[in-house]
Amino acid sequence: MRSRRGASFRVLSLIEDSRFRIAISVPLVVEYEAVALRNDTGIPLQPDEILAILDRICAVGRRVEIYFQWRPALRDPEDEFILELAVAGGCRYIVTHNARDFAGAEQFGIEVISPGRLLRLIGEVQ
Repeated sequence: MRSRRGASFRVLSLIEDSRFRIAISVPLVVEYEAVALRNDTGIPLQPDEILAILDRICAVGRRVEIYFQWRPALRDPEDEFILELAVAGGCRYIVTHNARDFAGAEQFGIEVISPGRLLRLIGEVQ
């Protein structure tokens, strides 16, 4: 949301694409909202524009209920719920620029990749 350039923006613009499907949960959407609406994020959007993007993510995302916690599995306890969402959702990938904090996800069969790598995997970028 900070820029219209780069791989992250392209991935966000493809959330309705059938080549991949995003898994969401209530804790994830609450986290996205809390972070995106902070004053110091550098996001050049109005709150109503941010909420419209989050509403679209909720509309197209596959809601996953998390029934089991795998803690502790990651170096950052604040990211554990994302790993649990990925496991519960049967996800192959966690897409993030923060791969370092997800070291350990591989033990659950989940690969941590960058937005650019996802775009290459789905044939958007050579």
